[in-house]
Amino acid sequence: MSAMRPLQRGASLLASRSLYLQSTPIALNAASRLQGQLQRGSGAARQLPQLAGRASISKPGVRYSSSSVNELSRTQLYDLHLARGAKMVPFAGFSMPLQYSDLSHVESHNWTREKASLFDVSHMVQHHLSGRGAMELLMKVTPSSLDKLKPNTSTLSCLLEEGTGGIVDDCVITRRGEDSFYFVTNAPRTEDLAFLQAEIDAYRKDHGAESIKWNILEDRALMALQGPLAAQVLQSFIHTEGVSPEETDLSTLYFGQCRSLHLTLPNGSKTPHPLLISRTGYTGEDGFEISIPTEGSPSLPSEVAELLLSRPDEVRLAGLAARDSLRLEAGMCLYGHDITTAQTPPAAALGWVIGKDRRDPATGTFNGASTILPQVASPAKTLSQRRVGFTIEKGPPAREGAVVVDLADESRAQIGVITSGLPSPSLGGTNIAMGYVKQGMHKKGTEVGILVRNRLRKASVVGMPWIESKFYKPS
Repeated sequence: MSAMRPLQRGASLLASRSLYLQSTPIALNAASRLQGQLQRGSGAARQLPQLAGRASISKPGVRYSSSSVNELSRTQLYDLHLARGAKMVPFAGFSMPLQYSDLSHVESHNWTREKASLFDVSHMVQHHLSGRGAMELLMKVTPSSLDKLKPNTSTLSCLLEEGTGGIVDDCVITRRGEDSFYFVTNAPRTEDLAFLQAEIDAYRKDHGAESIKWNILEDRALMALQGPLAAQVLQSFIHTEGVSPEETDLSTLYFGQCRSLHLTLPNGSKTPHPLLISRTGYTGEDGFEISIPTEGSPSLPSEVAELLLSRPDEVRLAGLAARDSLRLEAGMCLYGHDITTAQTPPAAALGWVIGKDRRDPATGTFNGASTILPQVASPAKTLSQRRVGFTIEKGPPAREGAVVVDLADESRAQIGVITSGLPSPSLGGTNIAMGYVKQGMHKKGTEVGILVRNRLRKASVVGMPWIESKFYKPS
């Protein structure tokens, strides 16, 4: 869900991508493409000490190995990655696994679709926001109907820039209690933290210093267990002693819900802390994200990972390469590539994150509402470009930055740009991509051209996702 890219207020996506195309070589395969992108963005590591004394930060030393922005940080599972044969690459200031020696990128991708894979996503930023002003603050910076969430349920949302309504980041927000929220934002972005700090400071100025308490949960690891076998594997390790069957039965935990549960370790004891288990993910498959406290138990993340990996016929480790192709097939955005502050949710085909009860100008008081609500009401009149999917003819795939042109225009005028693209492992190598095209050219079935290595390739606008999501919901 995350990649580093400076905020560009009011920047034109088409212009910025055209410049990118002129200066960036196109990688030869999905893994090398992703590795190249990550290396280019690796220098923008987050500098949390600048916010010291403002947001409460728990044990930052566990993830920040140096004060230098050029030295990579490590997640709590770094040693496990090396022991398991990971190819490590820079990603948003962290050293992260691209793939592992036991499976190729395509094999790992297909394993996730058929069985279950374990991803280390501890580079993501976990937050806790509480206090009498927490709800009001979040309802200002996001367009979602968070007041309608029941305890221990979540929603995908977007942090929105004041005035423009541009997407500062996409995030998952979970309501834990009346005035208590847990949310996860993308891999360390100084812009996110500065944005949140500024919004919280402004709120505290008007409502008092104690109106909001914000904690960055640096003492927690985060893993994602994804795939059709994820539930049965995780269920087998849930600690049931002294807990009601209703609580420990994962068949009653649906997509967008969470519970705090213990796992049973190999010696029969339960984990020293309950783990926050959320039924969600970034692959389109059924699965879970597991938040693991480390206070007093620094080895707990590795113990939990080894526990889940103790069933190798069902669970394998997977890295960034498989994560990228899985999320693209599922039509999911990668921040800094498919969405930036240059797009509002309607332009990015994310209008559904805007609560239905917040679409009235009288109640839609979130950041950028004056820009966004007219786009929701009359997209054809207010949007200049739309995010869409493409299926492209055989040959080299269209990569990020490839120019989309109008086939009916002899001058081959640019009408859009590719933001993500690769051969789909699940579709036998069919070339798929997502990107933006100008209003009017976004309808399904529209034939366009894409310049790939300076050669024109034919493509069709298609609906997303390419692989239907298998989220576990009530029947």
